Amino acid sequence: MPLHPCDDGPVVRHQDVRRIALGLAGAYEQKSFGGRPSWRTKPRMFAWIRDDPEALVVWVESPEVRDALLGGEPRKFFTTPHYDGHPIVLVDLDAVDDDEATELITESWRLRAPRHPGAGLGPSRGR
Repeated sequence: MPLHPCDDGPVVRHQDVRRIALGLAGAYEQKSFGGRPSWRTKPRMFAWIRDDPEALVVWVESPEVRDALLGGEPRKFFTTPHYDGHPIVLVDLDAVDDDEATELITESWRLRAPRHPGAGLGPSRGR
């Protein structure tokens, strides 16, 4: 899908997030909080687009990784008090390109998807 230009370069749209997330093994879309789109694998969410402020929500490996992202690239990554203490970052979709969104969503999926045999997780799980 084409990327859309902004002042800083290409941006990611909802349909780009949907394409990336649904391309991962076992992923499906489900409405979440306030009817906003989320992507899950049984049994957990791995990404969603929140409202107010609008942002992609993804899980990261640890609170330390979250803090490094928040401190290193505050234009792209931010948080709200609701996520304090959780390994979650909010991503400004106007500040990331398709490659970075793919990396963030895939890593979040990797961290949240089932780990048992037969889960169908493909090569990113070391198979």
